Amino acid sequence: MTTAARPDVDPFRIFGLTVLRTRRLGPSMLRVTFGGRGLDGFASGGRDQSLSLFLPHPGQPEPVVPVDNEGNWFGPWRALPAEVRAVLRSYTVRAQRRTGDGPATEIDIDFALHEDGGPACRWAAAASPGDVLKALGPAVEDNTAVRFRPPEDTDWVLIWADETALPAATAALEWLPGHLRARVWLEVPHTGDRRTPDTAADARITWLVRDGTGTPDAVEAVRAAELPAGTPYVWIAGEASTVRELRRHLVRERGFDRRRVTFVGYWRRGLSEEQLREAAEAGPSGG
Repeated sequence: MTTAARPDVDPFRIFGLTVLRTRRLGPSMLRVTFGGRGLDGFASGGRDQSLSLFLPHPGQPEPVVPVDNEGNWFGPWRALPAEVRAVLRSYTVRAQRRTGDGPATEIDIDFALHEDGGPACRWAAAASPGDVLKALGPAVEDNTAVRFRPPEDTDWVLIWADETALPAATAALEWLPGHLRARVWLEVPHTGDRRTPDTAADARITWLVRDGTGTPDAVEAVRAAELPAGTPYVWIAGEASTVRELRRHLVRERGFDRRRVTFVGYWRRGLSEEQLREAAEAGPSGG
């Protein structure tokens, strides 16, 4: 019996993040820029690159993430009491920049802020330079946490995202080449949250703004649209039930090939991320 050799670089590992600065992007969006030597070796694949942030509980100077002698973190972390172990949340790497000639790097993470937001919202709203986090992030650029992958024969791209997926959608649009068309719906809480993406693609962007008037009907907005001809690729991400309904519309009503539809439920109304993870582990439903 033979076993596969251990790769020279793990696709994901734990990094240390130090807050360098924060910047308000709109009423509901805050950008936190991280740096520090703990980020050496971080390698974002761009687009909708995700990572898992470890957040401290109130009163803790830094998140508690124990690692055993073999470099494993999940078992030791899971074994700790919930009120002690770091809070785990998934976020998008909005951008990565090299600084200088050495290995130093900066990454931006955009946080959607809500009045009734959870631990990540509260941490981001109070973040200041010098604060520290940990993250389970990519050590190789071509990693499975990048899901936005249009096939080579794609003629045009359809994107829908709410504010939680806005950083990923914007990064994906910036990545798209100029020969592709894009039909895009972006849903945000307030008019001031709109920021036009810098994209080379022929992109037509429709903003769905709630502004206290309730949630726009994303499915009806897409259903009413005249979509381009040719072979599409679809990326839809945000609130799980809306994502599921959009996928059903595109696959069942529009006849899109389900293999060309990437869909990600970033959150679900009424559920924490822990509850959403448990629901996902219980198995898929419908669609």
